[in-house]
Amino acid sequence: MNDRRRLLRLLAASPVFACSGITTASLAKLFASGQIDEVIAAPEQAINVMDFEPAARRKLPPAHFGYLATGVDDDATVRANREGFARFQLRVRRLIDVRAIDTGVRLFGTAWDTPIVLAPVGHQKAFHPDGEVAVAQAARSKRHLQILSTVTSSSVEAVIAARGAPVWQQLYPTDDWNVTRAIVKRAEAAGCPVLVLTVDLQGGSNRETLERSRRVDSRPCATCHTPGIPGQFKRHPMFDDLDLSKVTMLQPQHITWDFVKRLRDTTSMKLVIKGIVTRDDAQLSVEQGVDGVIVSNHGGRGEESNRSTIECLPEVIEGAAGRIPVLIDGGFRRGTDMFKALALGASAICVGRPYVWGLAAFGQPGVEAVLGIFRRELQMAMRQAGTTSIDKINKSYVIAR
Repeated sequence: MNDRRRLLRLLAASPVFACSGITTASLAKLFASGQIDEVIAAPEQAINVMDFEPAARRKLPPAHFGYLATGVDDDATVRANREGFARFQLRVRRLIDVRAIDTGVRLFGTAWDTPIVLAPVGHQKAFHPDGEVAVAQAARSKRHLQILSTVTSSSVEAVIAARGAPVWQQLYPTDDWNVTRAIVKRAEAAGCPVLVLTVDLQGGSNRETLERSRRVDSRPCATCHTPGIPGQFKRHPMFDDLDLSKVTMLQPQHITWDFVKRLRDTTSMKLVIKGIVTRDDAQLSVEQGVDGVIVSNHGGRGEESNRSTIECLPEVIEGAAGRIPVLIDGGFRRGTDMFKALALGASAICVGRPYVWGLAAFGQPGVEAVLGIFRRELQMAMRQAGTTSIDKINKSYVIAR
């Protein structure tokens, strides 16, 4: 509704409408009658990635959209992730030949055409029947790195086959080491080169927006969601054929750096920790032999810190001290957002909700459209700033307000 009101105000204030005598009230009637529809009907109609959100909302059941949209408590950290970008300004250069732009990066020795990464999002068949496989096909088409969630609704083997190349595997550890180890070994056997350990949900999360959306969803949720464990994992292939009798939770509260060492000693995969937001933990990650970190607050779904990831990034970069790559997620909606993070030292940018909006609304073509918009906007930001390659983007191009 806020999007509609904003659009009405913009249209009513435009010179064309001002001259025509059309009022905001009359525009509202046109929207209400269906003669004007602000929700896109095809991917190519999107002007920016935010256009996919109302299209996804229209397609999804309330509880499923609520799961995607929710933060915690008052959703203040979700908002903070977006608002944080406004605290940094771009310092652009002029009179540089920007006809050729190179967005390529390297992560752990692998070359990628773009620093834009598909972040792990669970339960993707809740958003579209093709789920993670459609996302993998889009990633293949657009040549993006994909990170697969532990609670994927498609197997890691099927996703890698659809991607045509290895993906990174995200890990939610359980409180049964044998189950956790089995998941790690399965990902390793499938060819995943990197394991991404999520550590930002140990304290639990109070997802009020999700709970409210469930209350307005009239569908019989028990058809798909069986209470308790192992019923919780019955639609998640990474748990197939595992003995879950001793599992009581994901993200157990007793996990410490000792667990990180145990994991490090268990697998030959590179180990990245997702959820680091301080200099201290970045330094410890390096000391503990971790291969990389992702600055993340779980898209505002972990703790209600009211602190954006882009504001956390500088101190994490300082703690890592150039010894390991630092990726980041949280609220990225524009190419200029990505440029700012790259200027502050990020190695790559992970995006979550926007590509799932595209998936929910239009399947694989929607994901491809979202990625295409992001790439186009990042290239434009690079041209506007006078940076012809990712390695030329540095701190001199950004100023903290």
